[in-house]
Amino acid sequence: MALPPLFDKLRLPAVGAPQFIIANPELVIEQCKAGIVGSFPALNARPQPLLDDWLYRIKDELAAYDEAHPDAPSAPYAVNQIVHKTNERLEQDVAACVKHKVPIVITSLGARPDVNEAIHSYGGIVLHDIINVTYARKALEKGADGLIAVCAGAGGHAGGLSPFALIHEIREFFDGPLLLSGAIATGKAILAAQVMGADLGYIGSAFIATKEANAPEAYKQMIVDSGSSDIVYSNLFTGVLGNYLKGSIAKAGLDPDNLPTSDPSKMSFGGGEGSKAKAWKEIWGAGQGVGAVHEVLSTADLVARLKREYDEAKRGLCAG
Repeated sequence: MALPPLFDKLRLPAVGAPQFIIANPELVIEQCKAGIVGSFPALNARPQPLLDDWLYRIKDELAAYDEAHPDAPSAPYAVNQIVHKTNERLEQDVAACVKHKVPIVITSLGARPDVNEAIHSYGGIVLHDIINVTYARKALEKGADGLIAVCAGAGGHAGGLSPFALIHEIREFFDGPLLLSGAIATGKAILAAQVMGADLGYIGSAFIATKEANAPEAYKQMIVDSGSSDIVYSNLFTGVLGNYLKGSIAKAGLDPDNLPTSDPSKMSFGGGEGSKAKAWKEIWGAGQGVGAVHEVLSTADLVARLKREYDEAKRGLCAG
């Protein structure tokens, strides 16, 4: 099954992951102009009415860009919805997506047929985050159009399965849009994701270290200075297992190597964050791919680098 036509505008088979706090209109717009899908969590727009303003801005700026660059139009954008029962904004945020006809909606932490139907009502598509085959099957049964396999090494909330295992098992029963998340920070990694059966690479941590990202400079520098051994996998901070920078945990006065576990039943996204989010405000998420990030770049320059690496790797693979 081919990707839906809206992906035809991509100049690199990649999606910028919707990162909590980090992803803002500036980052999304630059990602789309560079030729990859840009995305942000609806909960990043606070208070809730700000979401409407963000969507107007993204649409207007991309429309102006497309008019000025008819031969290289922008890629589509996406909005992430946390479909957890504690997200008190979900109904309003979905209504905003319907109003603006957001082309792609990414759903996380739950799958709801009513949300999928709302997005389908105007022709939008829904991609759903999953960490195993059980969740993948449930998402498809409830109407998701595509899947995002969040594998070991992904930043933020992440699964523990190898991409080789999960992508293979999903492809045994699903031939639709499939994205791969987990330590993808180079063009070679994007190509590798396609070779193993995914359609698109899903990239998060590398975009934290960009000029447009809404992250403190110390956070960006820690991404640059860190490697895979500096990533800690824990459920302490949100109630859901995720990957975080060891340096930020230590700065918060905790022992990164001896963290207590959290009670998953206590997680709450009512305010746009996980449980104890304010207490853990300076705990910074990142994936195991940070070792490939060596400097803070503009989003345009980062995507250009990824494109060069992807093209070189593809030529090398074909030559071999």
